[in-house]
Amino acid sequence: MFIVDTQIHVWKEETPDRPWVPGARERIRLNGHREEAFSYEEALSLMDEAGVDRALILPPSWEGDRIDYALEACEAHPDRFGVMARVPQNKPEEGAELMRELAANPHVKGTRLTFHRPIDRNWMIDGTNDWYWPLAEELGLVTMVHAPIWKTELGQIAERHPDLKLIIDHMGIMARCVDDAIGYWVQETADLCKHPNIYVKVSAIPGYSTQPFPNLNIAKYVHEVVDKMGPERAFWGTDITRLMGHGITWTDTIEQFTKHFGFTEEQLEWIMGRGICDVLGWPVPDDAK
Repeated sequence: MFIVDTQIHVWKEETPDRPWVPGARERIRLNGHREEAFSYEEALSLMDEAGVDRALILPPSWEGDRIDYALEACEAHPDRFGVMARVPQNKPEEGAELMRELAANPHVKGTRLTFHRPIDRNWMIDGTNDWYWPLAEELGLVTMVHAPIWKTELGQIAERHPDLKLIIDHMGIMARCVDDAIGYWVQETADLCKHPNIYVKVSAIPGYSTQPFPNLNIAKYVHEVVDKMGPERAFWGTDITRLMGHGITWTDTIEQFTKHFGFTEEQLEWIMGRGICDVLGWPVPDDAK
């Protein structure tokens, strides 16, 4: 099985030459990420140990909009890493210029937008981000979106831009919702299945359960997404640095799907890697097919 993790962060330590955004350390602790740097070399070693073939790097918000370290990882290991780049969402001219550069970069597989923090929460509805959608559609930039409260709006964007591929992060769950409280958010997300250009990451799953691993109490919600979207449009991912503090490994997160959640072999082929590669146009090596 060809395995692709659709969400990891890698970053360097904060230094005077590489400052983090204000309040970053508090946000890291709040979201449960480890605080020490996570290098792409460490990520690669752990991927090899678990049998993860590829990972998509989403540059972390605490480093601002910079993507240089993610690109360094891709340049060093182009067969193992791709980047979903950040863009300055509230700066149309600067953002548009950058997007045209990104679209020409073979290491960039798409972009990732966030609408879940106080600073950016309303950018989807107040006009701030309106410039982005038509340009991303024109450039063919697949877009990951973390916007738990804006499902209706995402559906409307998908309708207006049918050639724009949108991937919803973490089953569309609001931060810090757990157990059956995630059901409302998951249903909202799964019901967007009527839009053929919307996809969903079934990612960071252990973080949404207070029950012991393998978190069987929320397996039904993962199945709801897969059943409605189809396995071709549901993509496994870890957000691995949020799980390390709980003693959960990359191997654990793979086996959660392959051994505990009751998916068929055909479903797993799509969920665990083939689906995301198809959407991104990132060919699977012949010897892995």
